[in-house]
Amino acid sequence: MCLPASLAIARGFDQMPEGYKGPLYLEVSPRTFPVLVRTGSRLSQMRFRSGDTRLSIAEHRALHDSDTLVFGGRYPVGEGIALSIDLKGDGRNGLIGFRSKRHTAVVDVDKKAALDVLDFWEPLTNRGREELILDPDEFYILVSDEAVHVPPSHAAEMVPFDPLVGEFRVHYAGFFDPGFGHSPAGGSGSRAVLEVRSREVPFLLGHGQTIGRLIYETLAEAPDRLYGTALGSNYQAQTLKLSKHFRPYTP
Repeated sequence: MCLPASLAIARGFDQMPEGYKGPLYLEVSPRTFPVLVRTGSRLSQMRFRSGDTRLSIAEHRALHDSDTLVFGGRYPVGEGIALSIDLKGDGRNGLIGFRSKRHTAVVDVDKKAALDVLDFWEPLTNRGREELILDPDEFYILVSDEAVHVPPSHAAEMVPFDPLVGEFRVHYAGFFDPGFGHSPAGGSGSRAVLEVRSREVPFLLGHGQTIGRLIYETLAEAPDRLYGTALGSNYQAQTLKLSKHFRPYTP
């Protein structure tokens, strides 16, 4: 989640032909907030795969037995890890997420901790109810009920749990780097912050509802550096948290 969920980046390519040399083009469109970018701004990342690197059900289970992929999981590990939504929130203030505001100021994608949360987001609390209605075309930041772990030998990607459960999309930036939630890298399990947008109709979410799966993949080789606090990673050991562009929020 390197951006504040503001940009839709339309890829002109899903697969590059072998041996291609030349420029790449991206169509970039603001979706939530107006944004300021400049030459050198980092808007996306490219991932390279050689063959099918995703784990089978048996391999997911074996990796969970050896490295503990999920803490507090509601469902057994199988075809990845099923992630459910936390709508109970913090016991002190009941904060369960944020809904983006319309007609805000500009987000400079190169500036960290420069923006006040309340200028861009409406905090959401459970108000004694463990459910949330997603309004059409509104954008939400929510958090998983489970904490997850990506060992340094693997990466993971968020995929829809089941496209038939409803007309909403979860997690626009669904890649989890090697070392996410890894104890030596400062994680010890990290909850997944979920970027959620409903489509044409309202959608009711309930606490504990499964909304996505985390699929693990093997790496070609061990990374030189892990995702973690030593790199100044914004999301390591996270709970409910906005992007790095916003100052910490205290209810």
